[in-house]
Amino acid sequence: MTTAAIIVAAGRGTRAGGELPKQWRDVSGKPVARWTLEAFAHLPRIVMVIHPDDRARAEALCGALPVTLVEGATDRAGSVRAGLAALADVPPERVLIHDVARPCVSRGVIDAVEAALATLPGAAPALAVTDALWTGAEDRVTGTRDRGGLYRAQTPQGFRYAEIAAAHAAHPGGAADDVEVARAAGLDVAIVPGEERNLKITAPDDFDRAAALLTEGRMDIRLGNGYDVHRFGEGDHVVLCGIKVPHGRGLQGHSDADVGMHAVTDALYGAMAEGDIGRHFPPSDPQWKGAASEIFLRHAVELARSKGFTISNIDLTLVCERPKIGPHAAVMTAEMSRIMGMDADRVSIKATTSERLGFTGREEGIAAIATATLVKP
Repeated sequence: MTTAAIIVAAGRGTRAGGELPKQWRDVSGKPVARWTLEAFAHLPRIVMVIHPDDRARAEALCGALPVTLVEGATDRAGSVRAGLAALADVPPERVLIHDVARPCVSRGVIDAVEAALATLPGAAPALAVTDALWTGAEDRVTGTRDRGGLYRAQTPQGFRYAEIAAAHAAHPGGAADDVEVARAAGLDVAIVPGEERNLKITAPDDFDRAAALLTEGRMDIRLGNGYDVHRFGEGDHVVLCGIKVPHGRGLQGHSDADVGMHAVTDALYGAMAEGDIGRHFPPSDPQWKGAASEIFLRHAVELARSKGFTISNIDLTLVCERPKIGPHAAVMTAEMSRIMGMDADRVSIKATTSERLGFTGREEGIAAIATATLVKP
């Protein structure tokens, strides 16, 4: 059986505040409407009913999703009828009608509503009312109501397409939702378990609640690789990971030629898709000639943190025959962890030889390979 979705998104959402209607405001990096559309992206057809003024915004966020945009009416019922009409050319057997302001709806709720339509013409998620109910006037309690048999309605509200289309066509208007329209036409509607997370964004604080739910259990984990090489030249020491190591020759480069720090810096830039050191500190710029590589590393670290990332760990391998790295590894680790503001047990610095093969084996230079892990909650 075929199922389509209608996303009702023609409202203006003034109670939520802000300059934009709530469906176009960002939550955790995406507009509310995009989160909602993605929740139904497994369905073959989606109709989103929009306000005429919002077409450009809607087109921009739909991307490759199977979405048809339809202009809505001045009330919700009219917008739903417009969505139903857009499906009439090739009518689906079932339709799920959902409020765009519920971006946290789970696949479990969607599937439960769809499954219930196998036995009844209508189904909708709801939560039983558990709080005490009062009546009131002028900020005073005037009475209580029995909460037995009361539910908080949610969406998507699902129906067999032909029956809900006929019910809407016959309804005089003014219904609170599609379940009311269906019941007015004599259709039975099943209640399936709703979820507290399936909140409807209504007030300004709801955006923060939705953001927490949408990112719950999700982490943005990035890996970056860095590779650098510097040749030997004249000198009596090399700078590796910010430490001067005595050696019969020095490393040649535009800056201080700290091959280890350069590799780590490029690994951080790579994890953020921010290019390499040359993009941020062009060698054609004379101000960086002879510069301490700590400048480059600090920039990469600060850029990562400005993007909300934590540097989880760094793993650096220096490839050379000499100088021997082992005696200096602990102080190198301490210096790198100081510069990056990390615990030393998250910074690995080790070395290997190339078994006398290649330019490192011939002691013509030093190579470095680094991996960086960035994590954003």
